[in-house]
Amino acid sequence: MRTADITVMRVYITEGEGQLNDLLSFLKDTKEVRGLTVFRGISGFGPSGSVHVASLTDLSLDLPLVIEMFDEPGKMQRIFMDLSKMVKPGHILTWAGKTNIDGVGG
Repeated sequence: MRTADITVMRVYITEGEGQLNDLLSFLKDTKEVRGLTVFRGISGFGPSGSVHVASLTDLSLDLPLVIEMFDEPGKMQRIFMDLSKMVKPGHILTWAGKTNIDGVGG
């Protein structure tokens, strides 16, 4: 099995910040990241200590969102530098990993 080095990145925002569509457009159209997934939390809290919980009676939600993506390390370092100007400090995590680059069923 052949593998390639990657960097995985997670960006933490909330629905109420209204950044999701701009960040997705930036990552897809400008940075051409391989792909990404957005996870919507059902509960969470941040520096304010206010707990945000999803319920059926909510009209406007301010729940946590996590944007997760991976690509080659050099590209992800450049993306990190750009996102650091767009997202609150301390809301981006990265770590090194590996991915299988052999075909399916290898």
